Amino acid sequence: MSDGLDVIIVDDDANVCEVVSEIISRFYTWGDVLAFTDADEAKLYCLSRDIGVAIFVVDVFLGEKSAFYFLDAIAEKFPMAQEDAIIITGNANDDVVNMCIASDINYLLEKPIKPYALQLAVRAIVTKYLKFAKKLLRDPAFSESVSKF
Repeated sequence: MSDGLDVIIVDDDANVCEVVSEIISRFYTWGDVLAFTDADEAKLYCLSRDIGVAIFVVDVFLGEKSAFYFLDAIAEKFPMAQEDAIIITGNANDDVVNMCIASDINYLLEKPIKPYALQLAVRAIVTKYLKFAKKLLRDPAFSESVSKF
């Protein structure tokens, strides 16, 4: 387990996990890139982590489960899971889009995934945390108020 902002990939297709992991590993330097083909295994891993912050790349359909089930299952430990999620699907139909909107998920990529689209989505989420970290470092009063939580 790293102390950085890890990327956790969950897709029941091992080939997709491998390809997505390779794409992200080419540019990602802020933490580890971890891939799971079993949603329950990924859930157990997430719930056992000390740090409740990560970026999630999750397939809509995970066998008998869904990305939305997975994200809901870890939400207590990862309160920003939906905002920090990138949903991937082979068929971005209206139902999938509406589920993303209802779940506060802003990133939906259709397979085959374009590497630049994945990179931009990951970097957008990372930027949120980098800006927050800079604000903590530059504003002692803000930092103190955050530490009270």
